[in-house]
Amino acid sequence: MIDYLKKLDWWLIISALLLAIIGLLCIYSICLAKGDFLNFKKQILFLMIGFFIMIFWGFFDWRGFRDNPYFVFILYIACNILLLGLFFFAPEIRGVKSWYKLGIFSFSPTGLTTVILIIVLAKFFSKRHIEMYKLRHLILSGIYVLIPFILIAWQPDLGSALIMVAVWIGILIISGIKIKHFLILILSGVIVFALSWQLLLKDYQKERIIGFFTPQTEVLGINWSQTQSKIAIGSGGIFGQGFTKGTQVNHGFLTEPYTDFIISVLGEEFGLAGILVFLCLFLFFIWRIIRIAIFAESNFPRLFAFGLAIFIFSQSIINIGMNLGLIPVIGLPLPLISYGGSNLITIFIGLGILQSIKINN
Repeated sequence: MIDYLKKLDWWLIISALLLAIIGLLCIYSICLAKGDFLNFKKQILFLMIGFFIMIFWGFFDWRGFRDNPYFVFILYIACNILLLGLFFFAPEIRGVKSWYKLGIFSFSPTGLTTVILIIVLAKFFSKRHIEMYKLRHLILSGIYVLIPFILIAWQPDLGSALIMVAVWIGILIISGIKIKHFLILILSGVIVFALSWQLLLKDYQKERIIGFFTPQTEVLGINWSQTQSKIAIGSGGIFGQGFTKGTQVNHGFLTEPYTDFIISVLGEEFGLAGILVFLCLFLFFIWRIIRIAIFAESNFPRLFAFGLAIFIFSQSIINIGMNLGLIPVIGLPLPLISYGGSNLITIFIGLGILQSIKINN
């Protein structure tokens, strides 16, 4: 047991916990403003569960994923069944069917599906890295991504669906995709976006994209959230207005402060200094993941670690971009920071697999 604990990547664990604590501080401030601490208490519970899952998962050998294709395929099928079940059993919340309701708790299979998809793609390309010149491998891997992409985009949750595409493209590039195949992929993406605009995107999603390119309009309408977010971050100045003293938070101007716009809470109350501390911690956290990828003994753990880094990094960049008005609002939480058990526990599951890679490398 002592030898196991010594082999853990404690820098990765500490940076993840510090990021989660920053999230807890922001969630506490929001709960105080609303006079309801249920979400704060639930997030503490989610963090404890996620932490113990990460430590527990590290005891298992990651080679079980690499050497058992049927087990991985069963996990992939199970996740897609869970995504399909959302359309029949999940309640509609703000026009989206993304969560199973379990008493006072909710469960979204989207994040877990992304981690399982990373495992599937890592296994797929680790076996075919010398045959990346074959277009059929690109097409087949795309089918693996397309099935959950459609099920998630149809909820509709376009943001999470796009993260899956980002993970796929990132792993393709790391695996050594040919330039002409990459260009074909880009062209296909343009075609898919055009079709999605006509068939998948809801009116409010189209309005968000259009509103993003015309920020001077609909300030009180579709652009309200991003306008208030930028006001909150700007009003924080260098050192912020103080913990629990943010005016945008206390007066309820921020929409979805627990999830989509939690970085605005951090910026308003802790200022530019607080955001810089967060960014330094976050980049260090990502570097520890990439470091595990660099020192991995073979292609499967290397591709998984890079895939997880791409998953967390791309979701974070999009969330921060939404808060700064650089990207249209597409509804993505900030990993380890935003409220939500599904996303938090999913990331710790991924970190647990990384710990297994680190220990059994």
